[in-house]
Amino acid sequence: MSTEVLPAVGDDLRRREAALHDRLRRLPSILVAYSGGVDSAYLAWAAQEVLGDRAIAVTADSPSYPERHRAMAKDIASRFRLKHEIIQTNEMELPEYRANDANRCYHCKHELYTALTALARTRGITAVADGNNADDRGDYRPGRKAAREFGVISPLDDANLTKDDIRMLSRDAGLPCWDEPASACLSSRIPYFSEVTEEKLRTVELAEEAVRALGFRVVRVRHHGDVARLELAREEMPRALDDEVAQSIDRALRVLGFRYVALDLKGYRLGSLNEGLKLKVV
Repeated sequence: MSTEVLPAVGDDLRRREAALHDRLRRLPSILVAYSGGVDSAYLAWAAQEVLGDRAIAVTADSPSYPERHRAMAKDIASRFRLKHEIIQTNEMELPEYRANDANRCYHCKHELYTALTALARTRGITAVADGNNADDRGDYRPGRKAAREFGVISPLDDANLTKDDIRMLSRDAGLPCWDEPASACLSSRIPYFSEVTEEKLRTVELAEEAVRALGFRVVRVRHHGDVARLELAREEMPRALDDEVAQSIDRALRVLGFRYVALDLKGYRLGSLNEGLKLKVV
């Protein structure tokens, strides 16, 4: 559903919102893994509404976390007075993470939840939660295995809230991120079995910022060695084929070290790098 045509919050969604609040109310305290994206921001806001200072939002910072998202997370936390902390995670130090096999996300989330559950224990916080929602059940997400191992809960999923539900509730709450495009860590731009390096992550981040600076909203730059495979929202693709715009994109990405810039004609889609994997959802 386009965020431009989201309907008003109806009775059915209010019931699921109430189910979320009931789920949160039963918790003595909660630590929310907070990236600043739509889902985690709404969960952090709702947790504060229900639990007050017994809720804390924690952002994990690392080279795979874009500066744009870091700034967004800090801004929302400040504007809505969320109890917010930033910690460092060290997944880049893990050989198995850098090797970038199909379980990269598991290694990342294992590092994340190791840090978050340790912090929760230190603070006497009873639950650690992520922002997974009902729409996340179908995609290949090895990080869910790590969440189960650490007992991480998913209150949005438990309340059967979808991404569009969360956008509507976020808009209703006044959260500025309600219509932000879906986001993911920078490592998701690197094809499986191609090593994750800080240089590649920085190149991808700069490339995506350069394309956004040209007025594009939904942007993924997939790093295929000397080829940048550009995924855009389908409705934005015609503009990218304008000769002047195309040349601007090409120049901006070549400056960053890419020899070729390719526009993916399928456009942006969730988990495109999973398309080559013949794996069962875990």
